[in-house]
Amino acid sequence: MSANEPKALPDPKEIAETYAEVAQRASHLITAHMKRQMKKGISAPSDELGIAQAFMDMMAKMLANPFQMAQAQMNLVWDYFSLWQHSMLRSMGMEAAPVAMPKKGDKRFADAQWEEHFLFDFVKQSYLITARHIHDAVGNVEGLEDISKKKVNFFTRQFIDALSPSNFAATNPEVLRETVRTHGQNLLKGFNNLLRDIEEGDGQLRVKMTDPSAFEMGKNVATTPGKVVFQNEMIQLIQFTPTTKQQYKRPLLIIPPWINKYYILDLRESNSWIKWCTDQGHSVFVISWVNPDAKLAMKGFDDYLTEGALTAIDKVCEQTGEKELNLIGYCLGGTLLGSTMGYMAAKKDKRIASATFFVALLDFSIPGELGVFIDEGQIASLEKKMEERGFLEGSEMGGTFNMLRSNDLIWTFVVNNYLMGKDPFPFDLLYWNSDSTRMPYKMHSYYLRNMYLNNLLREPGGITLLDTPIDISKVKTPSYFISTIEDHIAPWRSIYLGSNVLGGPVRFVLGGSGHIAGIVNPPSANKYGFWTNEAKTRPETPDAWFEGAKQHEGSWWTDWQKWITDLDDTKVPARDPVKGKLKVIEDAPGTFVSFRLDTQNK
Repeated sequence: MSANEPKALPDPKEIAETYAEVAQRASHLITAHMKRQMKKGISAPSDELGIAQAFMDMMAKMLANPFQMAQAQMNLVWDYFSLWQHSMLRSMGMEAAPVAMPKKGDKRFADAQWEEHFLFDFVKQSYLITARHIHDAVGNVEGLEDISKKKVNFFTRQFIDALSPSNFAATNPEVLRETVRTHGQNLLKGFNNLLRDIEEGDGQLRVKMTDPSAFEMGKNVATTPGKVVFQNEMIQLIQFTPTTKQQYKRPLLIIPPWINKYYILDLRESNSWIKWCTDQGHSVFVISWVNPDAKLAMKGFDDYLTEGALTAIDKVCEQTGEKELNLIGYCLGGTLLGSTMGYMAAKKDKRIASATFFVALLDFSIPGELGVFIDEGQIASLEKKMEERGFLEGSEMGGTFNMLRSNDLIWTFVVNNYLMGKDPFPFDLLYWNSDSTRMPYKMHSYYLRNMYLNNLLREPGGITLLDTPIDISKVKTPSYFISTIEDHIAPWRSIYLGSNVLGGPVRFVLGGSGHIAGIVNPPSANKYGFWTNEAKTRPETPDAWFEGAKQHEGSWWTDWQKWITDLDDTKVPARDPVKGKLKVIEDAPGTFVSFRLDTQNK
């Protein structure tokens, strides 16, 4: 029997068990929800994000220009008329050019029936036409404040994405086929999956992206051998076991973001940056940040500098006996790296011989769509929440990032889990993505206000750390910036502007793809490519840089390796973490990274 043929009627016992499980879960969730509501009391809905006000402002401006509204409506009617003609021709078996086409790579409409069957083709094109006109109508409203315009555009897109016909059983050809094939069991199993996700989210829907039970830290993720050689309240410092007889004299210290865990750079052997660097002959160290709770609520940016970056630098030098080292900062870790370099420059500390910034912002003037969530009102509201419990819950931050790519990171899984009734596929990247971390109240408030809201890091003396004014323009260290052209979290143009602030020689490279895939891009994959600009005079603007840039095939990793070894390729006998001056605490990946919020209390 083929996969598309209806299968035999389901076992009555299996149906009964599934219904019983659904009923039990539903009853439990309803009871828990009622208890929570009674405990909270009835209150008016809040508008912490300022969405309602932004849309009210938009409607007022739109209604003030009735001619523009009428023109938009006529354009919509004309496109609908063209679509009706197209569909009539298709229904009679005649060829006709489509009125609207999905963007290249839009996986929502990958099923052949969306194009081959005239009815599904009509539904698809009708949606695409309506989506385009809605977005154009709200996006072209004149006189709207910039922050309100960003909110309207962003949340209109969320609304449009949510209403895609691919998200509904009755209008998704793939779901309809599965429903016929399984006699509706996919929908029943999907409903059970939905209740399970609400249950595991303690009353909130947290769409499961992968099967966490398929992975084990140190076994099939975070597998590069090494030792934890230092630990304090904030970090574990990991030194990885050498794979070459000699290593570069300057050790390499990686500062990952504390908003995520370090093993994004060590998912599996074939795409591990850490393993690759070790194989190239680097003595690799990485900071593994603690996943903070309320006890660490008052840990601030100063503490991440002292107990994190500066302590790690001290310990790497102590372990290796070296006075110079190379540093890498990924995303938020790169912002901390820039701040650390500014502090060390003020103290005449020259131990950082080179700095590499992975998709890291030093200039926050172009925050991208994250700017939708950052204004005085929203930060004040967030601070109130964080003050009550001492931290920002990791799942809340993760939900925000997922919204930036809602079709890929939300609705794909809604269809798979709840409409198709399937379990999520085991995928190491999504396992890491769901491994959320908390943000301490004091640190996160400081970061949002001083970096994102006021963009003070780039200003000489704009921020003060450990009673020291920070001026990153005083940094003379050679630096390498890798950004990615499709990055929604750290836009490459803003990264370029930040790279211009530093006072030393800078190599700026633009990789393909996005915030994660563009970085975790090993040479063996031969994907995406990258751009460089070898002009002697550094262009002032990112667009001017791109105009003179040359595209290369393959991975930027090899470009970085040439850059770092051109600075100094002196080698020494390989450093075994067991034989260093620091006492080994435990095997990598260590206990800090192994702590998962989504497996607690279960």
